[in-house]
Amino acid sequence: MHELLRTNDLILISRVEAILADEGIRYLVADQHMSALEGSLGFLPRRILVHEDDLHAARHALWQEGLKDEIRS
Repeated sequence: MHELLRTNDLILISRVEAILADEGIRYLVADQHMSALEGSLGFLPRRILVHEDDLHAARHALWQEGLKDEIRS
């Protein structure tokens, strides 16, 4: 699994999840349950991970949606 992006922005995460789902790209939102440890403050970023085989397609889908600045290199 490769990290596609990392953010604290829950709205951005929802948008990316919708984009990836529409493209049929499987993903994993990592660290989303860390809020129990951080006290629900939202300062720990969540990571969206995709399989290596889907990485190019996922990056392209986000780029097309105007999210190229969010993509991790």
